[in-house]
Order: sequence, then structure tokens, then C-alpha cells
Amino acid sequence: MADIVESREVSALLDELTTTAGRADPYGHYARLRELGTFVRAGDGTVIVTRFVECGAVARDHRLGKTPTELLGEAGLADWADHPALYGYFTSLLGINPPDHTRLRRLVSSSFTARRVQALRPATERMVDDLIDAMGERDDFVAAFAFPLPCNVIGELLGIPPADRAQFQHLVQDWSAVLDEITPEVLLKADPAAQAVRDYLGGLAAERRRQPREDLMSALVGHEEAGDRLTEDELLTMAGLLFAAGFETTTNLLSNGLVALLEHPGQLPLLRADPEAAVQELLRYDSPVQNIDRTVLAPTTVAGVRFEPGERIVAYTGSANRDELRFTDADRLDLGRADNASLSFGGGMHYCLGAPMARLEAEIAFPRIVERLPGLRLEEGARRRDSLTIRGFDILPVATR
Repeated sequence: MADIVESREVSALLDELTTTAGRADPYGHYARLRELGTFVRAGDGTVIVTRFVECGAVARDHRLGKTPTELLGEAGLADWADHPALYGYFTSLLGINPPDHTRLRRLVSSSFTARRVQALRPATERMVDDLIDAMGERDDFVAAFAFPLPCNVIGELLGIPPADRAQFQHLVQDWSAVLDEITPEVLLKADPAAQAVRDYLGGLAAERRRQPREDLMSALVGHEEAGDRLTEDELLTMAGLLFAAGFETTTNLLSNGLVALLEHPGQLPLLRADPEAAVQELLRYDSPVQNIDRTVLAPTTVAGVRFEPGERIVAYTGSANRDELRFTDADRLDLGRADNASLSFGGGMHYCLGAPMARLEAEIAFPRIVERLPGLRLEEGARRRDSLTIRGFDILPVATR
């Protein structure tokens, strides 16, 4: 039977994780939180879960879901539907519960298939080589590679013309800021960004209705299953989610992974030997997504702790991936680690739909980078993204020779 720990030290550690310095290197704070308790309580009543088994249980428990929109007023967000950034989140797969979630996930999964993702491999290989060719002797890895690769891959998947793709980087960054905090200042940028993405995708959907192609947007527009199909609103929300999530997570996987590889050069032979296992370990070691939130929808018990409807739980998956009870020498990068399945893509019904595509891009990119740029090294001036939920870099200077 576990207890929920509340103490001054817990509060201080959680407060530190709201600072830029704490977010830049959260793993020491996570370790101390794990020592204090598997479940700890924040000052606002939220329960934080710190260890692997229990975080996994939170992710899989169907009685734990996303905050129902009817409760958003109690959180001070009664006007959420008037904000494009919040509407796009709370009505997407990221923010809804069954039965709506079940229906929408079934519809999109039947179009966004593993076969469709694997068909992107030749194009992804060409993109990787082209981006490496274009890198200068001194470059920002995020701007030169980690952003344009997934942006172009998801653009290729959806059927967005190459010339239109670059505009989405800052739009999605501004929009995704609501995942960390919802303030008037954040919404001032996030709302027009979300609306711009939606407007563009609405135009693309209309074009595909007139002239369908062999892309995912055409499939989503025309797909019907058992007499059911996506409404226009659902289609645009889904396409926006796929595009935003399709490069936001992968951009950070590529930048975090590159830093880990360059800081551990002795691991490179293991990367070459088994890229798939290596990417799994890179995801575990420094995950692009550090936590997942849930609201209790029905009474449930997790590891002996009773939760009642309306309570908020945040699973610190970044901490879980370094849990010494689950992984031997958990703070060490080991690309040959035999059992390295992580919680980096979540779990249960909200498991990341785009996980296979992110893995594909990383499994192609990392071996090609280290093979073609053997002199690659980190330079001064890196700037981490100031976020606890999304972990990555805004700027990552590198030298290629």
C-alpha cells in the first residue's frame, strides 16, 4: 500500500522544475522525488507519479482519461472553445475520451497505417541525405536537420507541397506552448498559430476533394468505415494534430538523441549494429515528452492508492524511464541494453499514433549522420526549450568538420 507524500522538500523540488534551470536538467530532481515517494502531491492537489510500473498503470487505466470539457470551467477555462489553440487540443485525440476517442482513433488508424508509414522510407532516406549535403561547416542542427526532416516527412505523408512546409515550425511551436501553461500571454501567440494551421489544412482538404492523390489527406477526406466518416471539423482537427505531433516530437528526439550520441562516442558501434534498439534506448534516456496528464473519470486504485473522480494525476514518464527499480544503471546510456522499452510514447488508448513514423525517421537519420559526418561535434551556444512537458532544443550549434 503506497502513500501520497507531501512535504516541504517535495514542494521545493516541484517548484524547481518550474524554473528554466530545473527544466534544463530535471533528472536529478526526478531521482530525489523517486526516493521520497512513488506518489507525491503538488501544492495545487495534483498527484505526481514518479516510477515506471505505476506510471505505466496510469497510462493504461481506462478510468483515467483527459479532462472532460464540462469540467474545464472549474479550471478557469470556460471559454476554451473560443480559443483555436485550446479547441484544437481539447477536441483532438490528445484531449478526448471514449467513446469519441475510440471512434476517431479507429477512423484515422485505418488510413494512417504501418504500411503507409513504411512506404515513406525511400523518400525519408533521400531527405536525410539531402539535408546532410546541405549542412554547413558550422550550423544549427535544429534548423538545418532536426526540424526540416520530420516537417518534410509529415508534409510528404499529408500531401503538403514542399514550398509550404517551412512556415509550420514557428506556428506549431507557438501552438504547442499551451501544453505547458495556459495564460493570456501564451494564448496571444497560440490562437493565431492554431488558426493559421487549420486554415491552411482546410484549403488542402478542399483541394483533395476536387483532385484526390495518393496521400494521407486524400485518404482522410475520402475514407468511410461502416457508414461513418470524419466530419469537416474532425478532419481539420485530426490533420492539425497529425502535423503538429508529427514533427514536434521527432524534432526533439533527433536533437536530444544527437547530443546523447556525441556525448557517448563509445556507443556508436552499437548504433550501427542495431539502429532500432539504439533508438529505443535514446528515447528512454532523454525522452522528447516528459510527462502525461490524466483526470480521474471513475473511482480507481493504482498501486494501492485510491483516486476519486475529478482528481488530477501527472505521470512523470521522464522520471519513470530513469527508474532504477526498472532499469539497471538507469542513468547510463547503453545502446545495447536488452530490455529498454520506455514510456516515451505513453501507453494505453492514448499511445502516440505517430510513434512508428518517429522511430522510422530516427532509425534512418542517426546511422547516416554518424557515417557521413564523422567529425560532427557540439559547439557552444545550445539553448534548451524552456518546457517540462516537451524536452528538446531551440538551438543546437554543431561543427560538421
